Amino acid sequence: MAHIDYYFSPLSVFTYFAGDRLEKIAAKHGAQITYKPFDIMALFDRLGAPKPADRPEGRKIYRMQELRRIRDSLGLTMNEQPAFWPTNAAPASYAIIAAQEALNSTGKGDMAALICALFRATWEEERDIAQDEVIADALKAGGFDPMLSMTGLLAGAETYPKNTEAALAAGVFGSPFYIVTDTDERFWGQDRLDQLDTYLGTL
Repeated sequence: MAHIDYYFSPLSVFTYFAGDRLEKIAAKHGAQITYKPFDIMALFDRLGAPKPADRPEGRKIYRMQELRRIRDSLGLTMNEQPAFWPTNAAPASYAIIAAQEALNSTGKGDMAALICALFRATWEEERDIAQDEVIADALKAGGFDPMLSMTGLLAGAETYPKNTEAALAAGVFGSPFYIVTDTDERFWGQDRLDQLDTYLGTL
């Protein structure tokens, strides 16, 4: 059984575009996923890479054009300039970490539904994923106890920076980033999911 380390930031619009395709691919091939939300702004700082707001004007223009094209090709209703972006991604990341632990121990919950709900909140619903109410709603959408945002706070706070360090050590430089840990095969971006699907079929 293949294993995928899934590195992503709840701030990443390209991860929003990925939707639940990773989970469908993993189910198709019987692969397991470890969800590793990380601090992408800290990662950019550590890599010396410019954050979106600091990039050259030409790249900003291109990025927006590309976002529109991807949005339209996927039939989504993404807000081009969401009211609460960027925001503090830590609380949502803590909840994702806590939910994964709960799923591992109980077998109950849907990580894809939780994560997709968080991304819809930012990019479609003009809600702030740093707020407890928004996180609780997303946890409920995934079939998790909404109190995980509170009870899982300590574990999330401990694991989140560890995930960022692990991302750096693994060579991650963006979000979403998928690593098949069995072979160290790496895939960057939602537009590489078809390649991941094909690759898993060869194992």
